[in-house]
Amino acid sequence: MKKSDASQDQPASELISKRIAELGDWRGETLGRMRRLIQDADPDVVEEWKWMGTPVWSHDGIICTGESYKKVVKLTFAKGAALKDPAGLFNSSLDGNLRRAIDIHDGEEVDGPAFKALVLQAVALNSSGKSKPSKKAKL
Repeated sequence: MKKSDASQDQPASELISKRIAELGDWRGETLGRMRRLIQDADPDVVEEWKWMGTPVWSHDGIICTGESYKKVVKLTFAKGAALKDPAGLFNSSLDGNLRRAIDIHDGEEVDGPAFKALVLQAVALNSSGKSKPSKKAKL
């Protein structure tokens, strides 16, 4: 674990933990549970904090983002349209060409094994080289 004495440049994992704690209700519990499922599925996942306060989980590219709104916790998979979703977890952003999202409302439970399978598919897709090379790629 990283030290918690960072002030200005807090590690993303600490900022995400802080967001979960600040929510303090079902949204924090839900975001925390989904975070654990992501980490369980991919122990090498990288946590990032982007776009003025959005938790992002990456592995060779973005897997998904985790946003919290008043009535929903939204997990948006960057390349969700390319993933097989036999459990039908994707229930939002279904019209997009690339992204797919899972909206979780108060009291709803997401199928943990099915969610982990989506995470693993996203990692495999990112790692397959089908994504565009990063601008920061080594020359």
